[in-house]
Amino acid sequence: MIKKLAGSIREYKKHSLLAPLFVSLEVLMEVLIPLVMAKLIDQGIERINPDGTQGDIGALLRYGGLLCLLAVISLAMGALSGRSAAIASAGFARNLRHDLYYKVQDYSFSNIDKFSTSSLVTRLTTDVSHVQNAYQMIIRVAVRSPIMLISAMVAAFGLNRRLSLIFLAVIPVLGVGLYLITTNAHPIFVRAFKTYDKLNRVVQENLRGIRVVKSFVREEHEKDKFTDVSTQIFDNFSLAQKIVALNGPLMQSCIYICMLLIAWFGSHMIVSGTMSTGELNSLITYTMQILMSLMMLSMIFVMITISRASAERIVEVLDEEIDITDGEHAITEVPDGSISFRDVGFSYAKNSDRLCLSDIDLEIRSGETIGIIGSTGSSKSTLVQLIPRLYDVTEGELRVGGIDVRDYDIQALRDAVSMVLQKNVLFSGTIKENLRWGNADATDEEMQHACEVAQADGFIRTFSEGYDTYIEQGGSNVSGGQKQRLCIARALLKKPKILILDDSTSAVDTATDALIRKAMSEQFPETTKLIIAQRIASVQDSDRIIVMDNGKVAAFGTHEELLKDSDIYREAYYSQKKGGSDDE
Repeated sequence: MIKKLAGSIREYKKHSLLAPLFVSLEVLMEVLIPLVMAKLIDQGIERINPDGTQGDIGALLRYGGLLCLLAVISLAMGALSGRSAAIASAGFARNLRHDLYYKVQDYSFSNIDKFSTSSLVTRLTTDVSHVQNAYQMIIRVAVRSPIMLISAMVAAFGLNRRLSLIFLAVIPVLGVGLYLITTNAHPIFVRAFKTYDKLNRVVQENLRGIRVVKSFVREEHEKDKFTDVSTQIFDNFSLAQKIVALNGPLMQSCIYICMLLIAWFGSHMIVSGTMSTGELNSLITYTMQILMSLMMLSMIFVMITISRASAERIVEVLDEEIDITDGEHAITEVPDGSISFRDVGFSYAKNSDRLCLSDIDLEIRSGETIGIIGSTGSSKSTLVQLIPRLYDVTEGELRVGGIDVRDYDIQALRDAVSMVLQKNVLFSGTIKENLRWGNADATDEEMQHACEVAQADGFIRTFSEGYDTYIEQGGSNVSGGQKQRLCIARALLKKPKILILDDSTSAVDTATDALIRKAMSEQFPETTKLIIAQRIASVQDSDRIIVMDNGKVAAFGTHEELLKDSDIYREAYYSQKKGGSDDE
């Protein structure tokens, strides 16, 4: 895990090394200060001169000046270490977000299915922030504390070995206490971060479906859902923080016990003449440095306990093995739009015993218009998603242009296949910016032509800004039918060899649907068109029609052939025709 995370440091290695270096110099100055202070007290203040007077002005000035110099150097080193640590941690977090985001972009659909959207958002934001804070503490405080602890211990033993043994008695107590705190708190933090994912999911679902929530007057239900999840987070973090808070009393108890014991035994040594006042003062200072170092170490353990859960979740995303990749000698050119399914089977679970598509044998010629119908859950969408390798077949072979899709460069294959998904998505930006997702270099004339074919040009021109009209996030300021037509135009701009419309005209009236199909047939005769629809009228003019039933091809032929030979198609056709007549 550490090695994987360290790979995101990259260009910030310099600052990651400078921060500990500056911290080490800062600690050195702080350790020297008590020694100089002891000299200043013993030789500059309490020194008895031959003439019976007390104090030495020269020693005071000499050691006082040295103290000021050490303090200035310590301050400068502290400032430089803080700056370097801040740059290193912020840069590390930036690279980590970059690596996570780019990794997710390379995921296949099956990879994405393993993580919820809310979980990925939490990992990219909250979890990265926790790891960033922990990294900043590690390269600064985690370096400072051990060096300070060791240096102060060495200096303290150099001053008075007997009194310094007190520290050795306290350290095991602290070690056991910190171990118990961290081992009990970590599982609770893990549980809390998983609940964060649930909270994000509840909020996202509510905001996306706010119109449905208000239509069904479910505001109170949504409030209750949010309150329940929020309360779970509160309970988990409260419990974890209560355990972690035990660190404070434990540290304070050890500090005060050490201070009392050193003051008690030290005062007796001064009276007996075995220790000077300056040495006791320095020893007390070292006591504070040692115990404060232990306190900072305990804070680091707490931070690492919190960030460990976040780090594990981040590495889980980074370690996810992408199951759809380019071959060693990937083909970068798709010859034509012919499609061949040869004994294809598919399972989302990659289990041959749980196939949702099976025994698929189809031969589709380049330039054909193929309709696909079937009941809900008959795996129509799954069938077409195999063509651009959104998923890989579990069994058999799928060929495009006479070549196995697994032998293509993924980008080249998907550039040759335009797909308008069942859930149409528009992004915040102008209509032109959304259309150029299909072709970044498309001219205004090409965009207009694609919109004319998709029957979108008419309503676009009714907007005051025309093609520069701003589309809100998710296309919330256009109707469902308008959104579908814009998505079809965007797909047509790619000038694909294969065009897949996955129930993409369901929100369009039948007359407009017919105009779209007619225009596509005339303007893109060489493009293979696969049209999934619920309405028979949307596919009956296709060259051939696939009838899906329970993940299998129940029938495949022309409209007339299916009316004659397919009970499923015939029943659907007459049922819809009767319904249409009743409506009239």
